[in-house]
Amino acid sequence: MKIRRHIERADSNVIATLGELGVSTVHEAQGRTGLMREYMLPLNVTARVSGSAITVLCAPGDNLMIHAALEVAREGDVLVVGLTKPAECEHGMFGDLLATSCSARGVVGLVIEAGVRDAVDLMRMRFPVWSKSISALGTVKETVGSVNKTIVCAGATVMPGDVIVGDQDGVVVVKRDAADVVARAGIERRAKEEQTRERLAAGELGIDIYGLRAKLHALGVEYEE
Repeated sequence: MKIRRHIERADSNVIATLGELGVSTVHEAQGRTGLMREYMLPLNVTARVSGSAITVLCAPGDNLMIHAALEVAREGDVLVVGLTKPAECEHGMFGDLLATSCSARGVVGLVIEAGVRDAVDLMRMRFPVWSKSISALGTVKETVGSVNKTIVCAGATVMPGDVIVGDQDGVVVVKRDAADVVARAGIERRAKEEQTRERLAAGELGIDIYGLRAKLHALGVEYEE
């Protein structure tokens, strides 16, 4: 088990753009890939985040490596915590004290395939958290894991330095070396959606805008009075 101190990160302006685009647009822009499982929801419904992934692998119920990860985190990073056996974890592995330490280090959010505790305090602090559950069951600090190695979190593969985007729609992972391309594709998609929104608001039907009449016909759908 190892802790990697230095990682490559995407351009800060690209990270900010991906955050502005949001999870749904980014997910579509990169070919509907990188989305974490649907149970990864924000603790605070207004939470949004975009940043570079500091990846952490922990044993269930043991948050030792989260503490270790904070030493190598930089301002603007997001902690992404996967577990060696996620199905076996019912613990709250992150609370307000760790959130206080994260904020002091400039860490802008947490994504963890486990529970969190001190939920009221975390919401009061407005520290962005995406987790699997809320649980008061505490943790130990006994088992080694890794920091800044490739992990799987909620079904998504995350490499250190990948861009993490989180909002009310969940969490999506953008590969670091593709971040610029995905951001440009997302901007184009957003512009196209705005044009479509204007047409829909003017009364046009999606069935015409998207050319779906021909598809209905090809699928054998018939109209009758």
